[in-house]
Amino acid sequence: MGSAGRDRAVGGTLLLFSVALFLYYTIWALIMPFVDEDHPLHEYFPDRDYAIRIPVVLLLIGLTVVSTFLALVMIKSGKKGQKKA
Repeated sequence: MGSAGRDRAVGGTLLLFSVALFLYYTIWALIMPFVDEDHPLHEYFPDRDYAIRIPVVLLLIGLTVVSTFLALVMIKSGKKGQKKA
């Protein structure tokens, strides 16, 4: 299997994982509130509170990482500009 075949396999695996995660979250957040509380399907999903908390925490972590990266790049580029001047 060449490099292109390996890339396709990894891409296909990531695509399947993303679709499965999207379907799980969609069912959890949009469909499960309308299912009776005593239905056995509720055993496969966490509390609905986490349907909001998890994405908010992930968004905050992602924004923090991106902001930190941008700040570090701006600091480095400012030091390079000072050395040339």
